[in-house]
Amino acid sequence: MADIAKKMASNQKQIAISEFFEKNKHFLGFDSLPRSIITAVKESVDNSLDACEEARILPDIKVKITKADTKKDILELTTEDNGPGIPQKSIEKVFGQLLFGSRFHAIRQSRGQQGIGITGVVMYSQLTTGKPTHVLSKIAEEPTAVSVKIGLDTRKNKAVKSEQTRIIWENDDLSLKEQGVRVTTKMKGKYQRGRQSVFQYLRMTSIVNPHAEITFVDPDGETYHWPRVTEKLPRKVDAIKPHPHGIELGQLQRMCRESTDSRLSVFLRQNFSGVSMRAAKELCEAAELDVSTKPKSMKPDDIRAMLEAFQGERDVGGKVVKLLSPPTNCLSPIEEMLIKKGLSKTIDSKFISTMTRAPTVSHGNPFQVEVGLIFGDGMAADKPVEVLRFANRVPLMYQQGGCLLTKSIESVDWRQYGLEQAGGRGVPKGPAAILVHLASTNVQFTSEAKEALSDNEIVFEETRKAMLEMGRGLRKHLEKKKKMAKTREKFELINDILPAIAEKSAAILERPVPDLAGSITKIMSAVICNEATTWNKETKQTDVSITLFNYTSRARSYSILVNWPEKSDGKMVGNERGGRKEAMGIWGWKIETLEPGEKAHIEYSLANLEKGDWTETDVFFRGSQDVIGASKLDEKMLEEIRRQEQILVDADKEMPADKETQPTFDSGVVEGDTGQTTLFGGDV
Repeated sequence: MADIAKKMASNQKQIAISEFFEKNKHFLGFDSLPRSIITAVKESVDNSLDACEEARILPDIKVKITKADTKKDILELTTEDNGPGIPQKSIEKVFGQLLFGSRFHAIRQSRGQQGIGITGVVMYSQLTTGKPTHVLSKIAEEPTAVSVKIGLDTRKNKAVKSEQTRIIWENDDLSLKEQGVRVTTKMKGKYQRGRQSVFQYLRMTSIVNPHAEITFVDPDGETYHWPRVTEKLPRKVDAIKPHPHGIELGQLQRMCRESTDSRLSVFLRQNFSGVSMRAAKELCEAAELDVSTKPKSMKPDDIRAMLEAFQGERDVGGKVVKLLSPPTNCLSPIEEMLIKKGLSKTIDSKFISTMTRAPTVSHGNPFQVEVGLIFGDGMAADKPVEVLRFANRVPLMYQQGGCLLTKSIESVDWRQYGLEQAGGRGVPKGPAAILVHLASTNVQFTSEAKEALSDNEIVFEETRKAMLEMGRGLRKHLEKKKKMAKTREKFELINDILPAIAEKSAAILERPVPDLAGSITKIMSAVICNEATTWNKETKQTDVSITLFNYTSRARSYSILVNWPEKSDGKMVGNERGGRKEAMGIWGWKIETLEPGEKAHIEYSLANLEKGDWTETDVFFRGSQDVIGASKLDEKMLEEIRRQEQILVDADKEMPADKETQPTFDSGVVEGDTGQTTLFGGDV
């Protein structure tokens, strides 16, 4: 038996990570021929977008797929960008070494996190065709581009270079390429059309990356182009320190072991976000450790005690230690207006509602949820709505049913918002598309292929709340359209019939035609609001006109409020009525007296916007009489907007670590949007 044990032990050996993924390529998304080409495009485009944004360059990305061998299902994929390029010394590590990257240890929002993606493409190409990947890289400061073929030694997890040289890189118009990267690779794959296709992936990418110019040439030679709709780059993100609520025991042990700090209090303040001087002292007290303790000398029981203090299992005077919220400058949301523009350029519809929630925290990791809902005649009414899922601006195209984001959509009873849904469960049916985007420093995927999000109660609730608000917006839109249609029909009928009757009656009786204004007012018995938002091509501004008609027999008094794109740097001009700011993006006017038969006008323009940025204005009112064409204002909504505004203001402030002016939350408890009141009224 001893010989058998020795023999078994001798057969055991360590394998390289690259060799593991070579044998388990399905982990990386190369589990079928159609999916393989999508995965390859995804990894290449994600790298290009990340590189351009980090260098503050507006991305110009070209993707081309050709059939290299139709009998053997061999495709050639070429992707090209205008990014900063890759230095010659770094090319072999970027393309030929798994788990190599700049983002794994950085706590910030980024598309790539694992350092696997593009090297996985090189590996799959080599595995299925035996061919290396050709890389062409040009840096602006260098006169020539590096041309090199990259393969992968899977046993050593090391690149294999060949045919390395320098060349003059010319564009199609024979001009010199200033900077960028071109990657050409051959692989086994199958190009297909439909919902799970390269076309759909690039279409979805263009929606959440409106600053990018994307061109795609398919194997049939057909060209698709998604132009950029904004010159505004995403907000630059900064890396943050880990938060105590997101620390595991092993991680804390390693940090203590590697620390060079002479005092535990200094260690806590220097290595963690959210720890002020006060909090550092209280954490030491809760863990029953001296502030002067050297972290490197801490025993396992001491480290465990500190972790328990982090998690609120130990307290000071019966109270858990309060920690500052982690900074949110590590996040870069798309923002509401740009989501709207992105949706508008790919889906034709008259109604679009978008929302960006304020940042919140899950297990010490900041995140933000953004949603959009588009509704219109251009989509199938008898099929499930199109679900557009994204994580850190990357489309999620597979495993829809098992994704947290899909589950949040299915948790809403969409029947009460105007969509069909059998039994109030599942993805609803109707002429609509629902977009949901998670921006986070630590996106928890269900697998290495990064196609679906794993369950997280806090993220789920945030997403669900956003969905409920979108649903209320859709319901209000449909109700408003229905009421306005009925009112317009009634008004047109009255204005056509009554004058004709009056004229004939006056002719028969040989009397003057009576003034019908009072009669029309009595019959209508309603206050009507007409809103028009139009682009003025002469002034390059968006003109907004609101008219309030009093078709009742009594004088009325109202406060009229509107939303406007203040968060997107919009500027209100030509506002002769004045009014006042009620909250971020909310402006109001007081109409003291509106006599029967009278109308009131509110006119202003929005500057600093581009055509298509702002196409519809929501109108709200305060007053006893309903206004057809406007929504009654919920005062709690206003307070919620102000609270969300304050969260964003606080998040942007760079407060000293010793100050206690930032929002705080108890250990293990996240202060989120409990009981949020929506823009359209009612509690979530």
